[in-house]
Amino acid sequence: MTKIILVANTEWYLYNFRLSLARFLRQQGFEILLVSPPGKYASLLEADGFRWIEWQVGRQTLAPWKELDAVARLARLYRQEHPDLVQHFTIKPVLYGSLAARLTGVRAIVNAITGRGYVFSGQGLQANWLRKAVKAFYRISLNHPNSRTIFENDVDRSYFISMRLVPIERTRLIEGVGVDSERFTPRPEPDGAPLIVLPARMLWDKGIGVLVDAARLLKGRTQARFALIGEPDPGNPASIDTSSLEAWHKEGVIEWWGWQQDMASVYGNCHIVTLPTTYAEGVPTTLLEAAASGRPIVTTDAPGCRNVVKEGYNGYLVPPNDPPALADALLRLIEDAPLRQRMGAAGRQMVLEKFTSSQVNAATLEVYQQLLRG
Repeated sequence: MTKIILVANTEWYLYNFRLSLARFLRQQGFEILLVSPPGKYASLLEADGFRWIEWQVGRQTLAPWKELDAVARLARLYRQEHPDLVQHFTIKPVLYGSLAARLTGVRAIVNAITGRGYVFSGQGLQANWLRKAVKAFYRISLNHPNSRTIFENDVDRSYFISMRLVPIERTRLIEGVGVDSERFTPRPEPDGAPLIVLPARMLWDKGIGVLVDAARLLKGRTQARFALIGEPDPGNPASIDTSSLEAWHKEGVIEWWGWQQDMASVYGNCHIVTLPTTYAEGVPTTLLEAAASGRPIVTTDAPGCRNVVKEGYNGYLVPPNDPPALADALLRLIEDAPLRQRMGAAGRQMVLEKFTSSQVNAATLEVYQQLLRG
C-alpha cells in the first residue's frame, strides 16, 4: 500500500484545513500518517482513525541546535516509516521536511505554500536577515527533481518563480484547501440587528484591530453587532493578548465569542463576514466557508482574498489598515438586505464552480500521481 505522510507545524492546522484531504486519500486506498507537534486536536485526528505521530518543532525558535534537532527527528521518522510521498504544510515543515526527505531518499515530495506571512512581510533587521536566510533555504528545499510546490494564489507563485526560489515546471496552482459545500450551505438571514463576524485566529495580522476601530466609527450610526470568532495563538508573534479582547468586549464595541466548534451555525446566524487581513493570504478558508454559506464578504484587496471576492459581485475589497474604508463598506451591506442576498448567492455559485473540497482534493491527487509515477 502506498504510504503518504502529511506534516504541519500544528495539529490544529491538520485538523481544520487538511482533514478533508486525509479522508479523501484514505478513501482512495492510501495509507495516511499525520505528523505535527502535540496539542488538543491530535486526539481528534486519532479518533477519526488516523495514525498521528508527534514531531517537536518550535514555531518561533531560531537556535541552530534546536532547528537541527527538528530536522534530525523528522529524518528518523522518515527512515522508520519509509513513505512513498510526503507533503509539507507551512514554512518550517516545508524547509525542514524537504531536507529530511532528501537525506532519507523519499522519492516524491510535495510542498504547500499557504501564503508568505510574517517572514516576507515583517520589518526590521531581524526580519530582513530571516527573509534572506529563508530564501536561500527555499532554493535548496524546493528543487528536488521529483517534487512539486503547490501555491494557493498566482501572486505567490509568480513571486517565488521571479525570485528563483523554485523552477516554474515544479509548481502547481491549487486555489485553497477547498470547502465542504454540503456542510456550509445558505440559510435565511436571522431576524434582528445585522451581525458581522470576523472568524480567524486572534492575530493583529488578521485585521482584528482594524475591525475594532471600524466598529467604533460605526457606533451610533447603526445597531449592527460585531463579533470576533476565534482564539489567540501564543505561538505567533502577532497574537493578541486575552486582556485586550476582554477589554473590547467589556467596552461594548465588539463581542468576543472565542473558539466555536460549529462554524456552519455561526455563518448561518450572521449577516456579513469580514476578514480585513493586513498581509497577503494564501486563499483564506474562512472566506470560502462564508461564500459557501451564502454570506457577503468584506475583505482586504490583497492576493488570496481577491481569489474569493470579486468587487461588487459577492462582496467588497478595501485597502489594508483602513478602518474608515472598512466601516463604509460594511455600512453599505448593513443597510441593504437585498444587496446582501444577491452577493451571498453569487458567492455560493463561485464556490460551487471552483472551490469545493472534492475539486481541490482531486487536483492534489493528480499531483501525487504524477510524482509517484516519476
